[in-house]
Amino acid sequence: MSTEVHVAVDALGNPVRLIVTAGQVADVTQGEALIAGLDAEHVIADKGYDSNKLVAAIEAAGAEAVIPPRSNRKEPRAYDEHLYKERTLVERFLNKVKNCRRVATRYEKTARNHLAFWQLASIMVLLA
Repeated sequence: MSTEVHVAVDALGNPVRLIVTAGQVADVTQGEALIAGLDAEHVIADKGYDSNKLVAAIEAAGAEAVIPPRSNRKEPRAYDEHLYKERTLVERFLNKVKNCRRVATRYEKTARNHLAFWQLASIMVLLA
Protein backbone atom coordinates (compact mmCIF):
# COMPACT_ATOMS: atom_id res chain seq x y z
CA MET A 1 0.00 0.00 0.00
CA SER A 2 1.34 3.39 -0.95
CA THR A 3 1.09 6.12 1.67
CA GLU A 4 1.30 9.88 1.55
CA VAL A 5 2.19 12.20 4.43
CA HIS A 6 0.57 15.65 4.57
CA VAL A 7 2.48 18.23 6.62
CA ALA A 8 1.60 21.51 8.32
CA VAL A 9 4.55 23.68 9.38
CA ASP A 10 4.76 26.91 11.36
CA ALA A 11 6.31 30.22 10.30
CA LEU A 12 9.80 28.94 11.15
CA GLY A 13 9.45 25.78 9.06
CA ASN A 14 8.96 23.46 12.05
CA PRO A 15 6.39 20.66 11.78
CA VAL A 16 3.09 21.22 13.56
CA ARG A 17 0.96 18.36 12.25
CA LEU A 18 1.53 15.23 10.18
CA ILE A 19 -1.31 13.23 8.64
CA VAL A 20 -0.82 9.96 6.78
CA THR A 21 -3.24 8.81 4.07
CA ALA A 22 -3.32 6.31 1.26
CA GLY A 23 -1.28 7.40 -1.74
CA GLN A 24 -4.29 7.92 -4.01
CA VAL A 25 -6.04 10.37 -1.64
CA ALA A 26 -6.11 13.94 -2.98
CA ASP A 27 -4.23 16.62 -1.01
CA VAL A 28 -7.25 18.90 -0.77
CA THR A 29 -9.19 16.33 1.26
CA GLN A 30 -6.74 16.75 4.15
CA GLY A 31 -6.56 20.56 4.10
CA GLU A 32 -9.17 21.21 6.78
CA ALA A 33 -7.72 18.51 9.05
CA LEU A 34 -4.25 20.05 8.76
CA ILE A 35 -5.40 23.51 9.86
CA ALA A 36 -8.03 22.48 12.42
CA GLY A 37 -7.34 24.13 15.77
CA LEU A 38 -4.24 26.00 14.61
CA ASP A 39 -3.98 29.79 14.90
CA ALA A 40 -2.51 31.40 11.81
CA GLU A 41 -2.58 34.70 9.99
CA HIS A 42 -1.86 33.05 6.64
CA VAL A 43 -2.24 29.53 5.31
CA ILE A 44 0.20 28.89 2.48
CA ALA A 45 -0.34 25.82 0.31
CA ASP A 46 0.28 24.64 -3.23
CA LYS A 47 -2.27 24.28 -6.04
CA GLY A 48 -3.24 20.82 -4.83
CA TYR A 49 -5.09 22.46 -1.93
CA ASP A 50 -7.07 24.93 -4.05
CA SER A 51 -10.81 24.52 -3.44
CA ASN A 52 -13.62 26.89 -2.56
CA LYS A 53 -14.50 24.81 0.51
CA LEU A 54 -10.96 24.93 1.95
CA VAL A 55 -10.54 28.65 1.21
CA ALA A 56 -13.85 29.32 2.98
CA ALA A 57 -12.70 27.25 5.99
CA ILE A 58 -9.42 29.18 6.14
CA GLU A 59 -11.19 32.53 5.99
CA ALA A 60 -13.72 31.38 8.62
CA ALA A 61 -10.77 30.69 10.91
CA GLY A 62 -9.65 34.30 10.45
CA ALA A 63 -6.66 33.61 8.22
CA GLU A 64 -5.76 34.55 4.67
CA ALA A 65 -5.53 31.77 2.08
CA VAL A 66 -2.31 32.06 0.07
CA ILE A 67 -3.00 29.33 -2.45
CA PRO A 68 -2.42 29.80 -6.18
CA PRO A 69 -5.49 28.97 -8.26
CA ARG A 70 -5.55 25.84 -10.38
CA SER A 71 -5.29 26.44 -14.10
CA ASN A 72 -8.79 25.10 -14.75
CA ARG A 73 -10.59 27.69 -12.59
CA LYS A 74 -13.08 29.79 -14.54
CA GLU A 75 -12.41 32.80 -12.31
CA PRO A 76 -8.88 32.69 -10.85
CA ARG A 77 -8.60 33.92 -7.28
CA ALA A 78 -6.05 36.55 -6.33
CA TYR A 79 -3.30 35.56 -3.89
CA ASP A 80 -0.21 37.19 -2.44
CA GLU A 81 2.59 35.98 -4.72
CA HIS A 82 5.34 37.42 -2.52
CA LEU A 83 4.01 35.69 0.58
CA TYR A 84 3.66 32.45 -1.39
CA LYS A 85 7.45 32.37 -1.70
CA GLU A 86 7.53 31.48 2.02
CA ARG A 87 6.28 28.04 1.01
CA THR A 88 9.92 27.16 0.50
CA LEU A 89 10.00 26.57 4.28
CA VAL A 90 7.76 23.55 3.75
CA GLU A 91 9.93 22.26 0.92
CA ARG A 92 13.09 22.73 3.01
CA PHE A 93 11.54 20.78 5.88
CA LEU A 94 10.53 17.95 3.55
CA ASN A 95 14.05 17.81 2.11
CA LYS A 96 15.56 17.63 5.60
CA VAL A 97 13.22 14.80 6.59
CA LYS A 98 13.93 12.92 3.37
CA ASN A 99 17.62 12.81 4.32
CA CYS A 100 16.46 9.96 6.53
CA ARG A 101 16.80 7.04 4.14
CA ARG A 102 13.90 5.04 5.57
CA VAL A 103 11.52 7.94 4.98
CA ALA A 104 12.76 8.76 1.49
CA THR A 105 12.63 5.19 0.20
CA ARG A 106 9.37 4.25 2.00
CA TYR A 107 10.66 0.97 3.41
CA GLU A 108 7.78 0.74 5.87
CA LYS A 109 4.87 -1.42 4.73
CA THR A 110 2.19 -0.10 7.11
CA ALA A 111 0.87 3.45 7.34
CA ARG A 112 1.39 3.39 11.12
CA ASN A 113 5.10 2.62 10.80
CA HIS A 114 5.57 5.08 7.93
CA LEU A 115 4.04 7.87 10.02
CA ALA A 116 6.16 6.85 13.01
CA PHE A 117 9.36 7.23 11.00
CA TRP A 118 8.18 10.60 9.66
CA GLN A 119 7.61 11.67 13.26
CA LEU A 120 11.02 10.39 14.31
CA ALA A 121 12.72 12.15 11.41
CA SER A 122 10.79 15.35 12.26
CA ILE A 123 12.08 15.19 15.82
CA MET A 124 15.63 14.82 14.49
CA VAL A 125 15.13 17.91 12.30
CA LEU A 126 13.85 19.87 15.31
CA LEU A 127 16.83 18.81 17.43
CA ALA A 128 19.39 19.65 14.75
